[in-house]
Parts: sequence; structure tokens; C-alpha cells
Amino acid sequence: QVQLVESGGGLVQPGGSLRLSCAASGSIFSIYAMGWYRQAPGKQRELVAAITSGGRTNYADSVKGRFTISRDNAKNTVYLQMNSLKPEDTAVYYCNTAGRLGPSNQYWGQGTQVTVSS
Repeated sequence: QVQLVESGGGLVQPGGSLRLSCAASGSIFSIYAMGWYRQAPGKQRELVAAITSGGRTNYADSVKGRFTISRDNAKNTVYLQMNSLKPEDTAVYYCNTAGRLGPSNQYWGQGTQVTVSS
């Protein structure tokens, strides 16, 4: 059984930055590809960034050049550094597995709210 806990969200002005953290427990974290997903009101949940167990990264076009995903396997933690935030980045952000099988429906947590507004 695993648990993923997201933190670091908040209210930020356009152009600002936030760093999200995803702490994992109860899993063999280092073998999983992990990702950050977000869901805005009225929209489908989407994968915005992913990182393999070996550190290879991929990003949605909407966040390329602004967001950076990283991981610290020793700390069982995945991070999302978000810079140059835009109002359209407003969403609840979740972490989950992001490998070939996609996210696990057992791992969705509460997420962390990111609100970008002036």
C-alpha cells in the first residue's frame, strides 16, 4: 500500500513561482516513473510533467520552459518547480505514477491547490 501526499501550493501572482513536493510512503519509490497532474475546474485532469526512475523528463507543451520536475529517491520525494506562473496554471495539482500503465487509481490524494491571480 502506498500513499502520496502533495504540498506546496498556494496563492501566487502571475509571474511568480511555487515549488510543489510529493512525498511517498509505503512504496518502492525508486522504480516508478512519477508525474505531476493537474485538474482545473471544468477540465479533464492532465499530465503536465513526468520523470522516469532514471531521471528522464517530459513536459506538456503548455508548461515547457517554465516547469521543472525532479526527484530525490533517497527522500522518496518528487518536486515540481513552477516559474513564470500564469492564471491558466490555476488547478489542483496531484502526483501519481506516470509510467506506461499511467497513474494508479489507488494513489490519488487530495492534491494541492495552486491559484495564480493578481
